[in-house]
Amino acid sequence: MATFLLKTEPDDYAFDDLVRDKSCTWDGVSNPQACAVLRSIAKGDEVYIYHTGNEKQIVGLAKVTKGAYADPVSGGETTKSGEIRYPVVDLKPVRRATTPITLKQIKDDERFADFPLVRQGRLSVMPVPPELDKALRALTGLV
Repeated sequence: MATFLLKTEPDDYAFDDLVRDKSCTWDGVSNPQACAVLRSIAKGDEVYIYHTGNEKQIVGLAKVTKGAYADPVSGGETTKSGEIRYPVVDLKPVRRATTPITLKQIKDDERFADFPLVRQGRLSVMPVPPELDKALRALTGLV
């Protein structure tokens, strides 16, 4: 099982919306680097939900119920190498963070110096290495 971080603008779709809906298809990712990461997400993986905008914090954890597949809206477009151009995944909520952790707290912690959330602020989908996953779970109460 791998862990990832997915960013969302809470005014567009917040973690509370996922809890209310009980599941969702995570779509709207078009950045090639983010799409490459999204294509690697499989059923059973877990994802941190990160609110962007004024919040800038990890607010919850979700589980992938269906791994990467072609966004039905895109008509199954593929890249020149034959990969899904616009992948999506299906999620269900696991639980809300008991202690949301802010971007500032993450940046202030030297363990996260090389984490894409710190280095590539505009990237909307990123893997979370196991050692950082363990730290984030402890910091957010998502153990």
